[in-house]
Amino acid sequence: MMGAVLEQGDTLATAIPGVLSVAINYGNPILAYRDAKGSPAGVSVDLARRIADELGLACQLMTFDAAKDATAAVGNGACDLGFFAADPARADKVAFTRPYLAIQGNYLVREHSTYLCNEDVDQSGVLIGVGRGSAYDLFLTRTIRKATLMRESTSPEVVDTFLRLGLDVAAGVRGQLEADAARIGGLRLIEPYFMLIEQALGIPKALEAKLINRLDHIISRSLADGFFAEALVRHGVEGAALMAAKSE
Repeated sequence: MMGAVLEQGDTLATAIPGVLSVAINYGNPILAYRDAKGSPAGVSVDLARRIADELGLACQLMTFDAAKDATAAVGNGACDLGFFAADPARADKVAFTRPYLAIQGNYLVREHSTYLCNEDVDQSGVLIGVGRGSAYDLFLTRTIRKATLMRESTSPEVVDTFLRLGLDVAAGVRGQLEADAARIGGLRLIEPYFMLIEQALGIPKALEAKLINRLDHIISRSLADGFFAEALVRHGVEGAALMAAKSE
């Protein structure tokens, strides 16, 4: 198991010397995916490697299919770093940096559905498919009053489950829903989005005092120098907005 990162002057070391263990979540295809060789790729992978390089450490990627599993690995110290939505339900064990990216969370329905706006969805008897433990699952758990959430194991499976089980609505990140709608046909997004999912870096709570400021600095510089913008273009990411760079 990867241990805590310790500060030693201007250098950092892990319990396994020289290695930063990073959780990569395939459940958010905006940030991570498997390339043609089955290896992890995406914005979060690029940023993980940049951070490890900045800290003078090798980068070890540990992959997960769902946000809840990646978050748990960081929260219990099995990984030193991860990429998550900064949701308060995760804040007891995970400390978050400043956000760097905002992703839209939308509802998807069948083309001829009578649900035309977000308010139409929260009605008694409506079944909403969500990815278990995802940022929008946590958000909807707090905000939905009448409809019922049907939790699928991972976010990329939500639309297929929505169709297979005859659910009324699928909830997810806009990019994934748009890709599924194009693949399947006969589906449409409800506009506007029901939430903005702010993406941040997450580290074990015990490391907050030692690492947050340094990671915030790396994020700010990566926004200012075009690193994030170039990564979004390189990986064909749409439906996500970069946060404003802050002067330091």
